[in-house]
Amino acid sequence: MDDSSVSALNETPSSENHRNMEAAVLERYGNAAQTVEACLCLPVSYDKALLNVIPDEILERDYGCGDPSRYIREGETVVDLGSGSGKACYIISQIVGARGRVIGIDFNPPMLELTRKYQKSIGDQLGYHNVEFRRGKIQDLKTNLELLDQHLKENPVRSVADLARLEEFESRMRREQPLIADESVDVVVSSCVLNLVRAEDKKQLFTEMYRVLKHGGRVAISDIVSDEPVPDYLARDPNLWSACVSGAFQEEAFLRAFEEAKFHGVQIEDFSSKPYQTVEGIEFRAITVTAYKGKEGTCIERNQAVIYRGPWKQVVDDDGHTLERGVRMAVCDKTFGLYSRAPYSGQFILVPPRDEVAMDNAGLFDCARDHKRHPRETKGVDFKITQLSGGACGPNSNCCP
Repeated sequence: MDDSSVSALNETPSSENHRNMEAAVLERYGNAAQTVEACLCLPVSYDKALLNVIPDEILERDYGCGDPSRYIREGETVVDLGSGSGKACYIISQIVGARGRVIGIDFNPPMLELTRKYQKSIGDQLGYHNVEFRRGKIQDLKTNLELLDQHLKENPVRSVADLARLEEFESRMRREQPLIADESVDVVVSSCVLNLVRAEDKKQLFTEMYRVLKHGGRVAISDIVSDEPVPDYLARDPNLWSACVSGAFQEEAFLRAFEEAKFHGVQIEDFSSKPYQTVEGIEFRAITVTAYKGKEGTCIERNQAVIYRGPWKQVVDDDGHTLERGVRMAVCDKTFGLYSRAPYSGQFILVPPRDEVAMDNAGLFDCARDHKRHPRETKGVDFKITQLSGGACGPNSNCCP
């Protein structure tokens, strides 16, 4: 019993269509790894200094729609979903430097062969080797397909008993040797590949991105979105699907997918004014989004407040807090910390209590309370100091009467 026989046992018209889509993507990008297909890419400007060590064969076979490398910092560990020819990985490897690490994930063997072809020579030129490529599906970052493939070669499936042993091996591999471990990376990036994942796997894709990120980690995702929902008959077209069109998220649904996966600070960094393609009046364009992981935790009361600077009269955050411009708003210790970091830093005046409340003495924050914070809550109820301005005048100053 081979893989195709096992799959055929549960085949339905719907799953057959999905297999056709996956086959179309594999074939198209497998061919594109060997012969340049210009219609699969959008013009993207990169730092030319970072392209000097990358061979033309890789540069010419890069099929993306944005540059998430702009959001990477030195020393970080980065995973590139759908790494393709490896161009983004080799750019990012120079940004993160010798202290950083880059892992490219791709499902397409010809693309992986291309990326690995120059792996040593590029590393030798840079003076360090910090890039590796692994085969897997971006919606399943636990299953290492090369390990699974090797196991199947050594243990072919010819019976139901063999199938049971295969399933046991796969379960153990996902647990003990995951493709990407839990909370192990600083940033997840991708360029124009999320739309290639079938609709029923897209939720798992976002869950997997969240799983592999460290607390405080982030994503920088460039992809194609549509301004209107894509009709089913277009979504079933393998050519449009493999061209990064009919599998695209609708604009609002794309941002909502990050929210539903528990990301916060979701922000549109780039939005193409010109459509990539227009099909039956539906416009498909490139977008780049960043989002963060790390708002989990208990709400602790430490008498902290924040003042939203503006320019809006009020804003609502991802947890439903309404923050009024210029008003001292009560927040828990977790939210106070979040607002002190990207992407919120600079938007708020942080007001800590006059006397710090030790964590051991802190109680739970009442999320149902009036969220305005009286100044006496931060200064202290018994704060009675009188301090006149004269003491602030320096020598030879004429600021005081």
